[in-house]
Amino acid sequence: MNYTLSQLHVFLKVVENQSVTKASEQLHMTQPAVSIQLKNFQDQFDIPLFEIISRRIHITAFGHEIAACAKEIIFQADLLKHKALKYRGELTGTFRISVVSTGKYVIPFFLQPFLSQHPGIDLQMDVTNKELVVESLNRNEVDFALISILPDRLLVDSIPILDNSLYLFSSPMVDTPSKMDPKDLVNYPLILREKGSGTRQSMERYLKQHGITVRRKLELTSNEAVKQAVKAGLGMSIMPLIGLKHELEAGELILVPIDGLPVRTQWQLIALKGKRHGPVAEAFKDFVLEKKDELAQQYFKWLY
Repeated sequence: MNYTLSQLHVFLKVVENQSVTKASEQLHMTQPAVSIQLKNFQDQFDIPLFEIISRRIHITAFGHEIAACAKEIIFQADLLKHKALKYRGELTGTFRISVVSTGKYVIPFFLQPFLSQHPGIDLQMDVTNKELVVESLNRNEVDFALISILPDRLLVDSIPILDNSLYLFSSPMVDTPSKMDPKDLVNYPLILREKGSGTRQSMERYLKQHGITVRRKLELTSNEAVKQAVKAGLGMSIMPLIGLKHELEAGELILVPIDGLPVRTQWQLIALKGKRHGPVAEAFKDFVLEKKDELAQQYFKWLY
């Protein structure tokens, strides 16, 4: 056999995505180029690695066994490269992380000092809602995810890095009492994130605990959109404090005291339980474990 590491990468991506199209997008290759690499790899085996049924690719049992071997070979090849680079005092590679929307106010302060120490590392960061973050983690597409509510039905290892507090916020233009009773919320329009959002999940849990049925609501798809809507006086919302420093200092938003808030969670860096990290991800994990308290004190002291 005379397969190449490139062919192993291509085959593994096709297996992970069950799609040549999605594999080509992730590999930044054309579909014909992926198909050629796939054919060249298949030609080295007498047993089919995949079948095309109704224009869809289906990986055979043998193909899944070869994919497991390919994953191990790629891991060991990266390890060899890492050992050589480590001998020269360098660390290079790609670091992949998926971050829930509000996490964009947190993770850059942990990434910047790490990446500045290792300029040879390429960063791939996806910022989206909790549901999609958990999905990408479950598909093993990322090294780590940053999340504030641990996922159900998914075993993970986690590193708490920062407290997260959610409060009720309103615009100064809205007439609110100095302290609100939870039952009073039915008299105000409430602005929610879309389904699948961790902020939405925390807000709905609070409303349910206090027996509140929302009569008037506006659903938006990003924290920034919610923030702007609240500033404009369209309604009130329960939001993480961490993304509102500027608006509070400028008097564009006000924190409304109310029983049962704040809701307190923790920002956590998570990975699939037992995942074998490559050199870059392992180095980032070690960096976070060593520096997280120092960085939290340096950049987020105002939260406390």
